[in-house]
Amino acid sequence: MTDPESLSRQMLDRLTVSGELSLAWSEAFAAIPRHRFIPDTIWITDGAGLVPLHRSEDPQEWMRRAYGPAAVITQVDDGHPAGPGERGHYITSSASQPDVVALMLAALDAQPGMGGLEIGTGTGYNAALLAHRLGTQNVTSIEIDPELANHARRALTSTGYPVTVVTGDGADGYPDGALYDRIMSTAAVRQVPYPWVVQTRPGGTILTPWGTPYHNGALASFTVNSDGGADGRVVGNVAFMRLRDQRFRATVDDEEGDETTARHSHTTVAPYNVASDYDASLAIGMRVPNCTNIYVPANGDSDYARLWFVDPTTDSWANLVHRPGADDYPVHQSGPRNLWDEIETAYRWWRDAGRPGPQRWRITITPEGQQATLTQASPPARPAS
Repeated sequence: MTDPESLSRQMLDRLTVSGELSLAWSEAFAAIPRHRFIPDTIWITDGAGLVPLHRSEDPQEWMRRAYGPAAVITQVDDGHPAGPGERGHYITSSASQPDVVALMLAALDAQPGMGGLEIGTGTGYNAALLAHRLGTQNVTSIEIDPELANHARRALTSTGYPVTVVTGDGADGYPDGALYDRIMSTAAVRQVPYPWVVQTRPGGTILTPWGTPYHNGALASFTVNSDGGADGRVVGNVAFMRLRDQRFRATVDDEEGDETTARHSHTTVAPYNVASDYDASLAIGMRVPNCTNIYVPANGDSDYARLWFVDPTTDSWANLVHRPGADDYPVHQSGPRNLWDEIETAYRWWRDAGRPGPQRWRITITPEGQQATLTQASPPARPAS
């Protein structure tokens, strides 16, 4: 069945059975029709990239995706699809997975009557959920993209939740509505914008996806102090698109990545250990700045997969050649930074520190900047690999 009522009940059942939907937010999820916030054109992935799906052409599939467990891609390339036939290169806005929405709202711990600021309105669905629980008059949402903001305003008004939607840069917050009890960002940050701290009431909470160019997958919760700072910790695992002024994009260029002129070495550290282990990649990203990793599988032009590390700010790169079953991996490095050396050093530091998980990290914000430090309390160490 593809009628919205049945699909909505199925979504709620999934979230309830999995334990992701808290009792405090279940009424809001049941009341808000998610499909009313999804634009008529969305994008889906296929072998050729991001392909548009128009509601008018396949209404049943469109409706299934509106209530499905996956995120719904609602904008590509900042609203200007770069490929032929409206195909996209980059995802620039989406309706988050329902389970991620539920996780973040539970972590926000917002109570009725509190004042809240949402950074990144997107479709407006999350703002409607906030308005249902906090009160429409208590919610403000800010969106940098004018078209997205206009769409959200229309959807919020038509569903009975006309919250204040501001078109502007979320990095600046919205001082006209401060002080807020809760600030919630639906865009990831590397540096928490200090205006968010200034605009949050002492004792209030800032909840945001947080990470590094190397690791974009942490949900951080900050408590604002009376001295103008904030203390944060990692409370979940989520990955979001970054604030526009904090984007970090890097690609692998075959011409620039010439292995014949690179510095050669070998390592016994496997690619998985530095890229796919959540705890390790979180730590590496904190100790190796301005570096991202890109996995390129084997294809007709290459016998082996490669894990690339790129710093576009210095034109430095490195790669690890992944040969199945190997216990020794060729390394190539080029540019002023020896990126692999930095990554391997960070990995070995993390391993020797007892393989600390995300709960060990403390993030502090002051007017002077942001710092992540490892706390002393340690859980039992896992066996070495």
